[in-house]
Amino acid sequence: MALELSFIPRLAKKARLRFDRHSGSHMIVYPERGLALNASAAKIAERCDGTRTLRAIVDELALEAGVAESDRADVEADVVAFVELLAHKGLLEP
Repeated sequence: MALELSFIPRLAKKARLRFDRHSGSHMIVYPERGLALNASAAKIAERCDGTRTLRAIVDELALEAGVAESDRADVEADVVAFVELLAHKGLLEP
């Protein structure tokens, strides 16, 4: 699945972003399963609320991290890859 930067991701109703106080990290929990997230993935998942395009998510994260425009492609690739993973797992609204 190749996603366009105009795509607006939203976590599926069955998926919940939670902070696990025992491990100190975020997880996406869904029926009978869970997906442990690193800090970068958690920042992306937090923004998959149906109000931002992929382009807006990339822009926000690049700005927040102080990434130079020349390195923005790396942020874009990471965001798209993670959102594609969520889509593949059925964790995004159709």
